[in-house]
Amino acid sequence: MADGVMLLVGTTKGAFVLRADAGRREVTIEGPHFPGEEVYSLALDRRDGRDRLLAGRLSMHFGPGIGWSDDGGVTWTDPPEAAIAFPADTGASLARVWQIQPGGDDQPGVVYAGVEPAALFRSADGGETFTLVRGLWDHPHRAQWEPGGGGLCLHTILLDGADPAAMWVAISSGGLYRTADGGETWEARNQGIRTPFLPEGEDLPEFGQCVHKVDRHPARPERLFLQHHWGTYRSDDRGDTWVSIGESMPADAPPVGSVPRPFGFPVVVHPHDPDTVYVIPLGSDMQRWTVDGACRVYRSRDAGGTWEALTEGLPQEHAYLTVLRDAFVADPLEPAGLWFGTRTGEVFASADEGDSWRCVARHLPPVTCVRAYTA
Repeated sequence: MADGVMLLVGTTKGAFVLRADAGRREVTIEGPHFPGEEVYSLALDRRDGRDRLLAGRLSMHFGPGIGWSDDGGVTWTDPPEAAIAFPADTGASLARVWQIQPGGDDQPGVVYAGVEPAALFRSADGGETFTLVRGLWDHPHRAQWEPGGGGLCLHTILLDGADPAAMWVAISSGGLYRTADGGETWEARNQGIRTPFLPEGEDLPEFGQCVHKVDRHPARPERLFLQHHWGTYRSDDRGDTWVSIGESMPADAPPVGSVPRPFGFPVVVHPHDPDTVYVIPLGSDMQRWTVDGACRVYRSRDAGGTWEALTEGLPQEHAYLTVLRDAFVADPLEPAGLWFGTRTGEVFASADEGDSWRCVARHLPPVTCVRAYTA
């Protein structure tokens, strides 16, 4: 049995490490690491006999990059030259590292990074150096991808698990893409995802959807859940087709006009049950805060057929909170714990799969990402 949870928290002014016992009763905070820098991506790589922390950082003086630590964050290594950069012939410049994803257990040195402008990089040496995945960069759709509100970013990398050559990436606003050959070729996987701002008959494009986040259960790789700018979706065929599951959301998570509810950023699948999924709706794409100033996490135990609002311990008055796409996560313990950070610097935790919550950190800088691991 694990002794507890280690939480990696990225913010707009540095990174923090939160440690909790197995009951998530006692929580300590370490940091900040990289004070004053934006940290939008964090990961822990425990393969190949090491515990390597990886951080995607943005310094106002030195620009974006990836650093790593092999001693739990006591010391960090910054490569003498940029570990991750676009080749000169692309004419592109790295703006931010949005996602860091270690490869599968059968690829111990492989680490992937999703960046802005939207591109995928691959490392073969544990994240010390990266090369551009040309198959995606040279995709004919790329010239038509448009930036979302946060920029033109590749923010999600999902490994297939059952097939080491397969993975998905999500791009705002390009949509979801899948490779089955290790990144050599990519196909759009957005069938059924509506873009209501387009005229009827044109609102189901092949690509261009503003996907906010995608998640899946590792034991059931064919099922994916997707939070879109205009609704929540499920796929049961590895993303080949999608069905809307937002219409069954309760009325206190309203649609944007006639758009299927809800608007929001994160989607989280339960670590032990592929039928259980969580979202945090926001009022609208213009407000971008919790509906009616009440913080509610919504849980479905039947893959989106029905939803319930989880509110115990969460503020229900004057709580105009925003939770970003990577700031909500489940830990791997049993029962599963849930953690989310807000743009107003709080971190909330649940030790009982969302039935009750408590605030475990306050007054942090705006939280950009949260990652959970066994301690």
